[in-house]
Amino acid sequence: MAEKDYIKYKDIFLKNNTILRMSQAIKLGIPKHAIYKMVENGELVKEERGLYRLSETYLLSNPDLVTVSLRAPKCIICLTSALYHYELTTQIPHRVFIALPMNFPKPRIKNPPIDVTWISAKAFSIGVEEQVIDGVKVKLYNQEKTIVDCFKFRNKVGEDIALEALQDYMKRLQPNVNLILEYAKAVRVERLIRPYLEALA
Repeated sequence: MAEKDYIKYKDIFLKNNTILRMSQAIKLGIPKHAIYKMVENGELVKEERGLYRLSETYLLSNPDLVTVSLRAPKCIICLTSALYHYELTTQIPHRVFIALPMNFPKPRIKNPPIDVTWISAKAFSIGVEEQVIDGVKVKLYNQEKTIVDCFKFRNKVGEDIALEALQDYMKRLQPNVNLILEYAKAVRVERLIRPYLEALA
């Protein structure tokens, strides 16, 4: 591979936050054989199947969220993974919890392991925010929607984790109780969560 080609391909990675899916790289003009050659030469690191990063760049602070978000753009980070991101739990998730719309196929991601929760269209679309993590846009539910979802799916995450998150959230400056109740009503857990809110207020 000519030096000028290497510089051109490296520049494409740099313009895309140093990390690209194979399909994105090809669309941007980097041939597949060039990617394999750059990996072989140590210029690229294979983060995950079909996902490559410039080796000279910093290590990702949250590679699991970045990898899953790039490989499954439709997903929204939720439940324990979102709680951990917001520092609302002491539990370290060993899977990436993601939400998808009903009947949407499960992404083919083996590593990191994922846990999919399928959510109705209305509940799926509320409380979503986009954050840039390691230069990559990642969709997560906001703190309030995450807490409400943990009560909704308490059989999956554990009611103790949901309650711990709510308690920690209520200790923060200006907790938005009305927003929690709004989301709780939308996902039909208002009667479950209201007594806890009243006790913590």
